[in-house]
Amino acid sequence: MSQNEKVLAVSVTIFRDDEVLLIKENKPTAVGKWNFPGGRIENGEDALDAARREVKEETGFEVNLTASTGVYYFISATNHQVCLVHFTGEITGGSLELEEDEITGSQWIKVNDLGNFHEEALREPKVIKQIAHNLLQKELHPITIFNQQLMNFK
Repeated sequence: MSQNEKVLAVSVTIFRDDEVLLIKENKPTAVGKWNFPGGRIENGEDALDAARREVKEETGFEVNLTASTGVYYFISATNHQVCLVHFTGEITGGSLELEEDEITGSQWIKVNDLGNFHEEALREPKVIKQIAHNLLQKELHPITIFNQQLMNFK
């Protein structure tokens, strides 16, 4: 199997009290898999804007990004080379309205319960478990490490 493409992606752990939101995907390559809301960074878009957009599209929530658990490099189950930037966020508006075609369900769970999922139930189990580890260990990075588009930089 050859490597198909390189993918730049974002995902977000949305907090509500002491729980986080997981979504159940219905994408052809991830039917029934649990994941954090997220997706690809579009051409000309920075990671922060992409994360907010993806959360809004998939869940209906508007979020304030608060930190990052890091950048994750991996080969996906579809054999894509992925660079994923993962953020944490809190709800600032909207209501839960799942993107009908691509999301079939959602659930609020405690972060330490992520370890109870069978690997087959998670979209990218090693990545999700590493994110959960970083969340539990409070290994978070300030959002200020992300420089937004430098188009007007002189």
